[in-house]
Amino acid sequence: MSEPIRLQKYFTDCGVLSRRAAEAAIVAGEVTVNGIQATLGDKIDPLQDRVEYRGKPLVLQADKPHVYLMLNKPRGYVTTLKDEKGRKNVTSLLRGIHTRVYPIGRLDMDSEGLLLLTDDGNLTNRLTHPRHEIPKIYHVSVSPFPTPAQLQALASPMEIDGYRLRPIGVSVLGPNQLELTLFEGRNRQIRKMCAAVGLKVTQLRRVAIGELKLDDLELGKWRALTEEEVAYLSGSRK
Repeated sequence: MSEPIRLQKYFTDCGVLSRRAAEAAIVAGEVTVNGIQATLGDKIDPLQDRVEYRGKPLVLQADKPHVYLMLNKPRGYVTTLKDEKGRKNVTSLLRGIHTRVYPIGRLDMDSEGLLLLTDDGNLTNRLTHPRHEIPKIYHVSVSPFPTPAQLQALASPMEIDGYRLRPIGVSVLGPNQLELTLFEGRNRQIRKMCAAVGLKVTQLRRVAIGELKLDDLELGKWRALTEEEVAYLSGSRK
């Protein structure tokens, strides 16, 4: 026997679903363990138990290398893998990739820029954990031109939707363009922060995640991450 693990972690180890998506699948009754419908909180022995998702068995792929991608996401694409409105999904841009990958974090449909995707559940969990410290850098066009008071308000601690946000980095790039540096990624955080100080976001583009930068990657195109970039994200770089 091996050490029991939570069922949703097994999904990420198999490169099938993120933990959050696996939890939703369990609640929806789409998962069985040894023929019995699974429930949240179940633990399984990966070497002994048979797990099925929508009638198909999940199998660890320990010998198969993970896939790590950077995409320059255009506007008009969603990052959720299931969209009830039938909107275009970022995975449709990954021509030539035959492994099922999942976005690490999100960019809303009206935003563009750097998006990471992988089938490595452990890395996804690490990068989306609240204690994760790698900064995300955005170039944001706003209207009207922000006043010094508005810039100061953006850089100060702020409460949005009942949540106390961590301070962000704010610098001016041009007449109506800002560079904002975030250490957390609440839902539509930048748009809500700007609205709170009287600014409207007209364009939002993520240009970097820590040391990883878009550079000359064309809009709508992707590239594989280098071994050094993966090591940096996983915290294993020497």
